[in-house]
Amino acid sequence: MPVTTAVLLFLAGFLSSAVNAVAGGGTFLTFGAMTLAGLSPIVANATSSIVQFPGYITSALAYRRELMADRRMAVMLGLLSAVGGLIGAGILLMLSNPSFRSLVPWLLLGATAIFAAGPLLRPKSREAGAPLGVLGLLGQFATSVYGGFFGAGMGIMMLAVLGLTAGGGYHRINALKNLLAVVIAAIAVVVFTFGGVVSWLEAAVMIPGGALGGYSGVWLARRIPQTIIRAFVVAVGLLLAFYYFVTG
Repeated sequence: MPVTTAVLLFLAGFLSSAVNAVAGGGTFLTFGAMTLAGLSPIVANATSSIVQFPGYITSALAYRRELMADRRMAVMLGLLSAVGGLIGAGILLMLSNPSFRSLVPWLLLGATAIFAAGPLLRPKSREAGAPLGVLGLLGQFATSVYGGFFGAGMGIMMLAVLGLTAGGGYHRINALKNLLAVVIAAIAVVVFTFGGVVSWLEAAVMIPGGALGGYSGVWLARRIPQTIIRAFVVAVGLLLAFYYFVTG
């Protein structure tokens, strides 16, 4: 592997995990970098799940205080997300067809629109810690299926669902999002590994950068005003959608 390619992959791993910790959408960077490195779309997608995994873990650990306060909801949503992630990853392996990418920009546009409208759509009387309800559970299940199938934009979709249904501040739903991303990615890692669609050399170069970026992203998220974070999430979603519209 050329040194320039290795540097590109390492930086993509670092930046993707930092973006995921703040908002989601980091798979755009890992998927794009591995595609530039010559990997096929299916292998790049599967390897991205491996690369994102350490960053998800470090981001979730950085939010351990918030997660302990929400441990009951975290366990319930974690079990639901494990089932959804298994279904999504299984569907990808059964299809083995890059045509799945044609759906991605539409999914990203929908999730970005929901997240952008979150403050207007959420009832003002809703308090943090209120039950998710059927819509919240179904929304998280659908997001976890998508995340197991193709991870780009998964974090944005989870922020949208949790923001509209769980209530509370940004850091509460971001903590839950990071934990659930760990669960979904862990399931995908196992499925893709046994499916033989992971390129381990590229993964080995990107994983250290991802682990560093995940913790750094939470540090930034705690210090940036929520209005800026929300604008950043919307921008990431639109950029992702544009990328997949153009390249799809």
